[in-house]
Amino acid sequence: MGQGPGHVSTSLRAAIALLSAGALTAGCTVIGTEDESADEPVTVTLVTHQSWAVPQEVVDAFEQRAGVRIEVRKEGDAGELTNKLVLTKDNPIADVAYGIDSTFASRALSEGVFQPYTSPEADRGPQRYAVDREQRLSAVDVGDVCVNIDGEWFAENDVPEPTGLDDLTDPIYEDLFVVPSPATSSPGLAFLFATVSEYGEDGWTDYWSDLKDNGVKVVSGWTEAYTQEFSGSSGEGERPIVLSYASSPAAEIGQDGKPRTKALLDTCYRQVEYAGVLAGTEHPDEAGKVIDFLLSPEFQSTLPENMYVYPTREGVPLPEEWERAAPMPRESISLPGEQVQENRERWISEWRELLEG
Repeated sequence: MGQGPGHVSTSLRAAIALLSAGALTAGCTVIGTEDESADEPVTVTLVTHQSWAVPQEVVDAFEQRAGVRIEVRKEGDAGELTNKLVLTKDNPIADVAYGIDSTFASRALSEGVFQPYTSPEADRGPQRYAVDREQRLSAVDVGDVCVNIDGEWFAENDVPEPTGLDDLTDPIYEDLFVVPSPATSSPGLAFLFATVSEYGEDGWTDYWSDLKDNGVKVVSGWTEAYTQEFSGSSGEGERPIVLSYASSPAAEIGQDGKPRTKALLDTCYRQVEYAGVLAGTEHPDEAGKVIDFLLSPEFQSTLPENMYVYPTREGVPLPEEWERAAPMPRESISLPGEQVQENRERWISEWRELLEG
């Protein structure tokens, strides 16, 4: 749930993935055996974000079953990935792309990056997040962006926990909130969209002015905000309120089995990651099989523990600790893709002038 017009590959799952999947390195990685025969399978290049982490045995089983090999090419984060796909659309760098999130999907679609493909797996849940009538994108995972708090800090300091966006401008929470910039971070951009949705075109700038007056700290990306500034993470920062993900508390479970942090579910902005067959691929049939794989129960079941996102497929259980510490938000804030596409750059420019000008 691949951060901003530069999504800087700074997400919780990126940090977890780098620790747990050291075998997956940047650049191109061919997933599969080195044995080649006269009937060598077709190689499908999958371009994705740096957070890609999938158990090898799951990929091996798919490759043997489908008769294809997957070559993984990593291109940073959602923003970087989208920019690269747009710039190379006339000479595509891959056959399939995975990791375009809902903050950038409208741009990729308007630029004609993808071609239609309807997966037989799409009606198992992914259709709930459809953004394109031509079905050029299939929803693979959900990674809602939410305000997170350090519950222990609030208990120790006898300060009531905030519950929603309005609370963050209350003087009682002065100098307690840190957020990644929407100009350089995908979760930061999602939070900007959340404030536009909640307060409208006539009110979101006033809300941000109030945040500024209340001492909100803006940093470049999620990693700095969560691991360095937030008091509830291993970074042991000084601020007990941070912008992160609904899934973040699942990574902060203490030895007592209880999460040290909590996501404020009323603040969440729905962020969905999509995959699609790139227009101009020389292997459309095999590329479609890879989309099917990304929507399959085998792949979907690996998402929570390997990439710290929620599966889009119905009936895929979450890990037991997630049900307790990181339940998926029932309802999240969102904006229509067309509105995002039309106003994204203007909103960022206005935000810059307000917070940085």
